Amino acid sequence: MEMNYLLLIVVGVILFFSGVRIVRPTSRGLIERLGKYHKLANPGFHWIIPFIDKMYMVNITEQMIDAQPQEIITNDNLNASVDAQVYFRVKSDEESVKNSLYDVNNYQYQIVNLARTTLRNIIGTLTLKSANSERGKINAELYKTLHQETKGWGVEIIRTELKQIDPPRDVQETMNKVVKAENEKIAAIDSATAAETVADGVKRAKIKEAEGFKRAKILHAEGEAEAIKLVNEAAEKYFVGNAQVLRKLEALENSLQSNSKIVVPTGSDLVNVMSEMAGITPFPSKKKKENM
Repeated sequence: MEMNYLLLIVVGVILFFSGVRIVRPTSRGLIERLGKYHKLANPGFHWIIPFIDKMYMVNITEQMIDAQPQEIITNDNLNASVDAQVYFRVKSDEESVKNSLYDVNNYQYQIVNLARTTLRNIIGTLTLKSANSERGKINAELYKTLHQETKGWGVEIIRTELKQIDPPRDVQETMNKVVKAENEKIAAIDSATAAETVADGVKRAKIKEAEGFKRAKILHAEGEAEAIKLVNEAAEKYFVGNAQVLRKLEALENSLQSNSKIVVPTGSDLVNVMSEMAGITPFPSKKKKENM
């Protein structure tokens, strides 16, 4: 009897622990009883009846799947290699968790194929150049399609990202050459512009230097003209009468050198000048004597 009780206890313990289930906060559990939905298991401790109940775990965190590279013929008949990433999550409410298991068979696989098909439909209407320049538009259309198509799956599409749009190798090489030539052209234009700027600066410096030299010459000439003007004004003011006397003296000197006789009037200025030169007091004129 004791062995039977011990056996029952051991079996009971094994059954109990075999039915223990722990649900983490990142998941939700679906419990089925005899193949039929029974209830939702939220995070925490749960016990199910072994061999009768079964629990399925559903991840409700954000997940990312790669749509995998594929060759797509663009509108200009080029084979572009296209790849995209889709970010999604299963919503945590009971209805969404049930839909993710019961309304779609392997929702991750379905999302990948839906994304690939949508990309072919979108990029097939675009040229390779427009596809590369309109990545935002492609992402928006891809997101819109996936969001609408997965509403009944209990899945929320968070965002989509176009990972790559690569042209064929020969086209890529040609494009690289074009870009390189364009960059070299821009560099040459920048270099020429810089050289022109330097030359323009040198030119302006030379002009400034010439203008300064010209101004200095003008100022120098104006200074000399002003000095000559002052000299002329002084000569006009102080030396007009004396110049006439000087001419008379020069005539007298020439006459004396040739022993010529010259009659000089007594009251003339020439006599006074000669007297001053000889240190003799000039004779008073007749008019002055008469007055005396």
